Amino acid sequence: MNYQFKITPKEDLDLVIALVYELDEAKISIENLTSRFNEMITQNYECAGVYVNGKLIGISGLWYCTRHYAGKSVELDHVYIMPEYRNKGLGKEFMDWIQTYVKVKGCQSTELNTYVQNYPSHKFYYNEGYEIWGYHFYKNI
Repeated sequence: MNYQFKITPKEDLDLVIALVYELDEAKISIENLTSRFNEMITQNYECAGVYVNGKLIGISGLWYCTRHYAGKSVELDHVYIMPEYRNKGLGKEFMDWIQTYVKVKGCQSTELNTYVQNYPSHKFYYNEGYEIWGYHFYKNI
């Protein structure tokens, strides 16, 4: 297959939202996702995409910031590859591409969150060299 990794153009936001909807266990409505993504793209956010023959089949949000403990950093968010493309080494290639891309942008580290019950992702990220440094706490207000 002909894979390509690139930053997804903002005009293709609806394609990103469709994949995030598949990832999201809470099933936030498409309308809410669209509203939130329209706001996100005005902030320090980009979306990296995996394309096969021109079709978007995988994504990772990239949130840029400077952290006191890590310097310039990027947080990977809503990382998703369509199930039929998994377990073929594509995720590793995607992570390698992201790391190269964000290094060029001056990032010194990457971070991410993954759901506690998503055991396959834990194994994947351990194999990619990630370490657990803490807990992610959330409070709806």
